[in-house]
Amino acid sequence: MGISDQFKDKAQELSDQAKRKARKAKDESSQRQSQDPDRERMDEERRADEARRKFDEDYDV
Repeated sequence: MGISDQFKDKAQELSDQAKRKARKAKDESSQRQSQDPDRERMDEERRADEARRKFDEDYDV
């Protein structure tokens, strides 16, 4: 095996590694996106609860 073969093998190895990492990042991104609607709904509920609490506190004064 010559030096050029070693460089080709290393280049292929690095290319495969980069593809695996990109695929993993894409999968993780898809998982986060599928969880976002629940998070948004919870944030909206939290903001509404805070607004009601603030109104109740201000109304008592």
